[in-house]
Amino acid sequence: MVATPARAPRRPRAPSRREAGMALLFILPCLLLFVAFRFGPAIAGVLLGFTDYTIGGDTSWTGLTNFRRLVEDPTFWSALRVTVLFTLLAVPLSMLASLGMALLTRRAFRGSRVFRSIFFLPVVTSLVLAGVIFTWIFADGGPWSRAMNALGLPAQSWLADEVLVIPALVLVSVWARFGYGMLILLARLHEIPAELEEAAMTDGASTCQRFRHIVLPQLRPALFFLAVIETTVSFQVFDTIFVMTGGGPVRASYNLIYLLYDQGFRYFDLGYASAIGVVLFVMTVVVALIQRLTLGRER
Repeated sequence: MVATPARAPRRPRAPSRREAGMALLFILPCLLLFVAFRFGPAIAGVLLGFTDYTIGGDTSWTGLTNFRRLVEDPTFWSALRVTVLFTLLAVPLSMLASLGMALLTRRAFRGSRVFRSIFFLPVVTSLVLAGVIFTWIFADGGPWSRAMNALGLPAQSWLADEVLVIPALVLVSVWARFGYGMLILLARLHEIPAELEEAAMTDGASTCQRFRHIVLPQLRPALFFLAVIETTVSFQVFDTIFVMTGGGPVRASYNLIYLLYDQGFRYFDLGYASAIGVVLFVMTVVVALIQRLTLGRER
Protein backbone atom coordinates (compact mmCIF):
# COMPACT_ATOMS: atom_id res chain seq x y z
CA MET A 1 0.00 0.00 0.00
CA VAL A 2 1.27 3.43 -0.95
CA ALA A 3 0.47 6.26 1.41
CA THR A 4 -0.91 9.29 -0.34
CA PRO A 5 0.17 12.67 1.01
CA ALA A 6 -2.50 14.59 2.85
CA ARG A 7 -3.89 17.54 0.99
CA ALA A 8 -3.17 20.94 2.39
CA PRO A 9 -6.27 22.64 3.77
CA ARG A 10 -7.82 25.02 1.31
CA ARG A 11 -7.59 28.65 2.24
CA PRO A 12 -10.84 30.55 2.28
CA ARG A 13 -11.33 32.62 -0.82
CA ALA A 14 -10.96 36.34 -0.31
CA PRO A 15 -14.13 38.24 -1.19
CA SER A 16 -14.06 40.15 -4.44
CA ARG A 17 -14.54 43.89 -4.63
CA ARG A 18 -18.09 43.42 -5.81
CA GLU A 19 -18.93 41.15 -2.87
CA ALA A 20 -17.31 43.56 -0.42
CA GLY A 21 -19.25 46.44 -1.98
CA MET A 22 -22.54 44.54 -1.70
CA ALA A 23 -21.81 43.71 1.96
CA LEU A 24 -21.04 47.36 2.66
CA LEU A 25 -24.25 48.37 0.91
CA PHE A 26 -26.31 46.10 3.18
CA ILE A 27 -24.72 47.35 6.42
CA LEU A 28 -24.70 51.01 5.31
CA PRO A 29 -28.16 51.88 6.79
CA CYS A 30 -27.21 50.54 10.22
CA LEU A 31 -23.81 52.21 10.00
CA LEU A 32 -25.38 55.57 9.16
CA LEU A 33 -27.85 55.26 12.03
CA PHE A 34 -25.04 54.34 14.42
CA VAL A 35 -22.90 57.31 13.35
CA ALA A 36 -25.86 59.71 13.46
CA PHE A 37 -27.08 58.73 16.91
CA ARG A 38 -23.65 58.04 18.42
CA PHE A 39 -21.47 60.85 17.16
CA GLY A 40 -24.15 63.35 16.12
CA PRO A 41 -25.24 64.25 19.68
CA ALA A 42 -21.61 64.34 20.84
CA ILE A 43 -20.62 66.80 18.12
CA ALA A 44 -23.76 68.86 18.74
CA GLY A 45 -22.98 68.94 22.47
CA VAL A 46 -19.49 70.27 21.84
CA LEU A 47 -20.81 72.98 19.51
CA LEU A 48 -23.54 73.99 21.98
CA GLY A 49 -20.82 74.63 24.56
CA PHE A 50 -19.80 77.66 22.49
CA THR A 51 -23.33 79.06 22.23
CA ASP A 52 -26.03 80.66 24.34
CA TYR A 53 -28.84 78.18 23.80
CA THR A 54 -32.12 77.71 25.62
CA ILE A 55 -34.97 75.41 24.64
CA GLY A 56 -37.51 77.41 22.67
CA GLY A 57 -35.21 80.43 22.45
CA ASP A 58 -32.72 81.84 19.99
CA THR A 59 -29.22 80.45 19.61
CA SER A 60 -26.27 82.83 19.49
CA TRP A 61 -22.57 82.08 19.17
CA THR A 62 -20.72 83.20 22.30
CA GLY A 63 -17.28 81.65 21.80
CA LEU A 64 -15.48 80.94 25.06
CA THR A 65 -17.97 82.82 27.25
CA ASN A 66 -19.39 79.67 28.84
CA PHE A 67 -15.91 78.38 29.65
CA ARG A 68 -14.91 81.73 31.19
CA ARG A 69 -18.08 81.50 33.23
CA LEU A 70 -17.00 78.06 34.42
CA VAL A 71 -13.65 79.39 35.61
CA GLU A 72 -15.37 82.15 37.59
CA ASP A 73 -18.10 79.91 39.01
CA PRO A 74 -17.32 78.70 42.57
CA THR A 75 -20.04 76.04 42.27
CA PHE A 76 -18.15 74.47 39.37
CA TRP A 77 -14.92 74.23 41.38
CA SER A 78 -16.79 72.75 44.34
CA ALA A 79 -18.44 70.16 42.05
CA LEU A 80 -15.07 69.41 40.46
CA ARG A 81 -13.53 68.80 43.88
CA VAL A 82 -16.35 66.42 44.81
CA THR A 83 -15.99 64.56 41.49
CA VAL A 84 -12.23 64.14 41.86
CA LEU A 85 -12.49 63.07 45.51
CA PHE A 86 -15.19 60.53 44.72
CA THR A 87 -13.13 59.10 41.84
CA LEU A 88 -9.93 58.89 43.87
CA LEU A 89 -11.74 56.86 46.53
CA ALA A 90 -14.07 54.75 44.39
CA VAL A 91 -11.76 53.55 41.61
CA PRO A 92 -8.96 52.00 43.74
CA LEU A 93 -11.43 50.43 46.20
CA SER A 94 -13.56 49.00 43.40
CA MET A 95 -10.54 47.55 41.61
CA LEU A 96 -9.15 46.05 44.83
CA ALA A 97 -12.52 44.49 45.64
CA SER A 98 -12.80 43.14 42.09
CA LEU A 99 -9.30 41.69 42.19
CA GLY A 100 -9.81 40.14 45.61
CA MET A 101 -13.08 38.48 44.66
CA ALA A 102 -11.63 37.26 41.37
CA LEU A 103 -8.71 35.63 43.19
CA LEU A 104 -11.04 34.07 45.77
CA THR A 105 -13.36 32.54 43.17
CA ARG A 106 -10.63 31.70 40.66
CA ARG A 107 -10.30 28.06 41.64
CA ALA A 108 -13.25 25.79 41.00
CA PHE A 109 -14.78 24.54 44.23
CA ARG A 110 -18.16 23.35 45.31
CA GLY A 111 -20.62 26.20 44.93
CA SER A 112 -18.13 28.52 43.20
CA ARG A 113 -20.59 29.34 40.42
CA VAL A 114 -23.22 30.25 42.98
CA PHE A 115 -20.84 32.64 44.72
CA ARG A 116 -19.86 34.24 41.41
CA SER A 117 -23.53 34.77 40.57
CA ILE A 118 -24.18 36.32 43.98
CA PHE A 119 -21.21 38.66 43.65
CA PHE A 120 -22.36 39.71 40.17
CA LEU A 121 -25.96 40.32 41.27
CA PRO A 122 -25.43 43.99 42.32
CA VAL A 123 -24.31 44.85 38.76
CA VAL A 124 -27.74 44.00 37.35
CA THR A 125 -29.64 45.56 40.27
CA SER A 126 -31.37 48.88 39.67
CA LEU A 127 -29.27 51.72 41.09
CA VAL A 128 -32.42 53.61 42.03
CA LEU A 129 -33.68 50.66 44.05
CA ALA A 130 -30.24 50.19 45.60
CA GLY A 131 -30.11 53.89 46.44
CA VAL A 132 -33.46 53.71 48.26
CA ILE A 133 -32.32 50.68 50.27
CA PHE A 134 -28.94 52.19 51.18
CA THR A 135 -30.63 55.45 52.18
CA TRP A 136 -32.46 53.45 54.84
CA ILE A 137 -29.27 51.58 55.79
CA PHE A 138 -27.24 54.79 56.30
CA ALA A 139 -30.10 56.73 57.94
CA ASP A 140 -29.93 57.81 61.56
CA GLY A 141 -31.04 54.78 63.57
CA GLY A 142 -30.55 52.46 60.61
CA PRO A 143 -28.47 49.26 60.52
CA TRP A 144 -25.24 51.10 59.73
CA SER A 145 -25.52 53.58 62.59
CA ARG A 146 -26.43 50.77 65.00
CA ALA A 147 -23.36 48.82 63.84
CA MET A 148 -21.18 51.89 64.41
CA ASN A 149 -22.69 52.29 67.88
CA ALA A 150 -21.91 48.66 68.68
CA LEU A 151 -18.27 49.29 67.73
CA GLY A 152 -18.09 52.33 69.98
CA LEU A 153 -18.16 54.83 67.12
CA PRO A 154 -20.54 57.80 66.80
CA ALA A 155 -23.99 56.62 65.72
CA GLN A 156 -25.08 59.15 63.11
CA SER A 157 -26.42 59.31 59.61
CA TRP A 158 -23.49 59.31 57.21
CA LEU A 159 -25.65 60.85 54.49
CA ALA A 160 -26.31 63.91 56.67
CA ASP A 161 -22.62 64.52 57.46
CA GLU A 162 -20.55 66.70 55.13
CA VAL A 163 -17.41 64.60 55.69
CA LEU A 164 -18.92 61.10 55.70
CA VAL A 165 -21.36 61.46 52.81
CA ILE A 166 -18.71 60.83 50.13
CA PRO A 167 -17.38 57.64 51.83
CA ALA A 168 -20.98 56.40 52.11
CA LEU A 169 -21.61 56.97 48.41
CA VAL A 170 -18.26 55.34 47.59
CA LEU A 171 -19.25 52.21 49.50
CA VAL A 172 -22.50 52.01 47.53
CA SER A 173 -20.63 52.50 44.24
CA VAL A 174 -18.09 49.79 45.09
CA TRP A 175 -20.90 47.41 46.06
CA ALA A 176 -22.66 48.07 42.76
CA ARG A 177 -19.58 47.81 40.51
CA PHE A 178 -17.11 45.26 41.88
CA GLY A 179 -18.97 42.29 40.34
CA TYR A 180 -18.34 43.60 36.82
CA GLY A 181 -14.62 44.00 37.46
CA MET A 182 -14.51 40.58 39.09
CA LEU A 183 -15.93 39.04 35.91
CA ILE A 184 -13.38 40.79 33.69
CA LEU A 185 -10.41 39.81 35.87
CA LEU A 186 -11.72 36.28 36.32
CA ALA A 187 -11.82 35.78 32.55
CA ARG A 188 -8.23 36.99 32.31
CA LEU A 189 -7.08 34.77 35.20
CA HIS A 190 -8.44 31.69 33.44
CA GLU A 191 -6.26 32.51 30.41
CA ILE A 192 -3.01 32.43 32.40
CA PRO A 193 -1.22 29.12 31.70
CA ALA A 194 -1.11 26.96 34.79
CA GLU A 195 2.39 25.79 33.83
CA LEU A 196 3.84 29.18 34.72
CA GLU A 197 2.69 29.03 38.32
CA GLU A 198 3.56 25.36 38.63
CA ALA A 199 7.11 26.06 37.45
CA ALA A 200 7.38 28.92 39.95
CA MET A 201 6.16 26.65 42.75
CA THR A 202 8.76 24.07 41.76
CA ASP A 203 11.44 26.76 42.01
CA GLY A 204 10.26 27.62 45.53
CA ALA A 205 8.40 30.88 44.81
CA SER A 206 5.97 31.94 47.52
CA THR A 207 2.34 32.91 46.92
CA CYS A 208 3.15 36.61 47.02
CA GLN A 209 6.06 36.15 44.59
CA ARG A 210 3.89 34.18 42.16
CA PHE A 211 1.22 36.87 42.30
CA ARG A 212 3.70 39.72 41.84
CA HIS A 213 5.86 38.26 39.08
CA ILE A 214 3.39 36.02 37.19
CA VAL A 215 -0.25 36.84 37.86
CA LEU A 216 -0.07 40.64 38.12
CA PRO A 217 1.88 41.19 34.86
CA GLN A 218 -0.63 38.98 33.04
CA LEU A 219 -3.48 41.10 34.44
CA ARG A 220 -2.10 44.44 33.24
CA PRO A 221 -4.30 44.70 30.10
CA ALA A 222 -7.43 43.79 32.06
CA LEU A 223 -6.51 46.20 34.88
CA PHE A 224 -5.97 49.00 32.37
CA PHE A 225 -9.37 48.36 30.78
CA LEU A 226 -11.03 48.17 34.17
CA ALA A 227 -9.36 51.38 35.38
CA VAL A 228 -10.61 53.32 32.36
CA ILE A 229 -14.15 51.97 32.73
CA GLU A 230 -14.30 52.58 36.48
CA THR A 231 -12.92 56.11 36.11
CA THR A 232 -15.46 56.97 33.44
CA VAL A 233 -18.31 55.60 35.57
CA SER A 234 -17.08 57.48 38.66
CA PHE A 235 -16.89 60.75 36.72
CA GLN A 236 -20.47 60.24 35.55
CA VAL A 237 -22.13 58.89 38.71
CA PHE A 238 -25.57 60.42 39.16
CA ASP A 239 -28.28 57.89 40.04
CA THR A 240 -27.20 57.10 43.58
CA ILE A 241 -26.42 60.74 44.41
CA PHE A 242 -29.78 61.90 43.06
CA VAL A 243 -31.69 59.29 45.05
CA MET A 244 -29.68 59.24 48.27
CA THR A 245 -28.55 62.82 48.90
CA GLY A 246 -29.81 65.14 46.16
CA GLY A 247 -26.34 66.71 46.11
CA GLY A 248 -26.39 67.50 49.84
CA PRO A 249 -25.79 68.07 52.58
CA VAL A 250 -24.71 71.65 51.80
CA ARG A 251 -23.62 70.43 48.34
CA ALA A 252 -21.06 68.08 49.88
CA SER A 253 -21.98 65.45 47.25
CA TYR A 254 -22.78 67.88 44.42
CA ASN A 255 -20.62 66.63 41.53
CA LEU A 256 -20.17 67.76 37.92
CA ILE A 257 -22.90 65.55 36.51
CA TYR A 258 -25.37 66.93 39.04
CA LEU A 259 -24.31 70.46 38.11
CA LEU A 260 -24.79 69.61 34.43
CA TYR A 261 -28.25 68.20 35.22
CA ASP A 262 -29.30 71.31 37.11
CA GLN A 263 -28.06 73.72 34.47
CA GLY A 264 -29.51 71.77 31.56
CA PHE A 265 -32.78 70.34 32.85
CA ARG A 266 -33.70 72.62 35.74
CA TYR A 267 -32.58 76.02 34.49
CA PHE A 268 -32.57 75.05 30.77
CA ASP A 269 -29.22 76.76 30.19
CA LEU A 270 -28.10 74.14 27.69
CA GLY A 271 -25.10 76.11 26.43
CA TYR A 272 -23.55 76.24 29.90
CA ALA A 273 -24.49 72.61 30.56
CA SER A 274 -22.80 71.57 27.30
CA ALA A 275 -19.64 73.42 28.34
CA ILE A 276 -19.62 71.39 31.57
CA GLY A 277 -19.98 68.23 29.48
CA VAL A 278 -17.03 69.24 27.30
CA VAL A 279 -14.84 69.79 30.38
CA LEU A 280 -15.90 66.42 31.75
CA PHE A 281 -15.08 64.73 28.44
CA VAL A 282 -11.62 66.33 28.34
CA MET A 283 -10.97 65.21 31.92
CA THR A 284 -11.95 61.64 31.05
CA VAL A 285 -9.64 61.56 28.01
CA VAL A 286 -6.68 63.01 29.93
CA VAL A 287 -7.07 60.54 32.79
CA ALA A 288 -7.42 57.66 30.30
CA LEU A 289 -4.16 58.70 28.62
CA ILE A 290 -2.39 58.83 31.99
CA GLN A 291 -3.69 55.35 32.80
CA ARG A 292 -2.51 54.19 29.38
CA LEU A 293 1.01 55.36 30.17
CA THR A 294 1.05 53.66 33.57
CA LEU A 295 -1.06 50.50 33.39
CA GLY A 296 -1.46 49.94 29.66
CA ARG A 297 2.17 50.40 28.65
CA GLU A 298 3.71 47.32 27.10
CA ARG A 299 7.21 46.29 28.08
